Amino acid sequence: MKILDGKMLAKSMKEEIKKRVDEAVAAGRRRPGLAVLIVGDDPGSRSYVAGKAKDCEEVGFEGNTIRLPEDISEDDLLKEVEKLNADPATDGILVQLPLPKHIDSDRILRAIVPEKDVDGFHPMNVASLWLKEPCVVPCTPKGVMHVLRDNGYEIAGKHAVVVGRSNIVGLPVAKLLLDANATVTVAHSRTPDLGAVTRQADILVVAVGRPGLVSGDMVKPGAVVIDVGVNRHPVTGKLCGDVDFESAAPVAGAITPVPGGVGPLTRACLLENTLEAWSR
Repeated sequence: MKILDGKMLAKSMKEEIKKRVDEAVAAGRRRPGLAVLIVGDDPGSRSYVAGKAKDCEEVGFEGNTIRLPEDISEDDLLKEVEKLNADPATDGILVQLPLPKHIDSDRILRAIVPEKDVDGFHPMNVASLWLKEPCVVPCTPKGVMHVLRDNGYEIAGKHAVVVGRSNIVGLPVAKLLLDANATVTVAHSRTPDLGAVTRQADILVVAVGRPGLVSGDMVKPGAVVIDVGVNRHPVTGKLCGDVDFESAAPVAGAITPVPGGVGPLTRACLLENTLEAWSR
């Protein structure tokens, strides 16, 4: 059994991004610019945004964190987005979720011009993904594909089972696997006898947000298991995934840990998407 180390893979991706930026800057180009809008003072959001600022610094991006008050109106937040849309030095715009309850998140995300939507959440990017047209691919699904491809796993002809059907992970990752010529089954928390479905998977991607949903007896021996879930264990309070690592690891051929699996790759793919926006 191989543990698929997302930290090491993210590190090599960041080194490659930094190399490209350094070469371009040496040739007289401006640095890529990533703007992050954060509303209010949620501790989790604050920690994420600090991590993104650190990532920008490491790869040589111009990171711009815009902190806005909790009680900002929706219209004023839209004005901030419009400013960044018009700013030629800003290649990527990220709005840190969740937003306060009085703000319609969908309206804000749709206001970002699709080419600067480095999260890949804009309806135009979503539609383009399903139509196989050039688009910004959402960061976590892109990270899942990096895990498979960069570790040399064959996707074509394999049976991939995706547990989860969210717009952010489950559905886009199913589409990316389908485009890579896997046979794809999408299951979810309401699937009867989930284990009977997951045991068919050569590639098993779990993204539901329920700790320990998939146990070792639900994994096909030798399968590649990618755990996207990030949860707090109800007993220990420690970070854990949707897959019960202790029972699944001895059965799987390869497995991502939580933490240290897909999470670091989501962050690296945000940088990759910003680099691609800047390149365009």
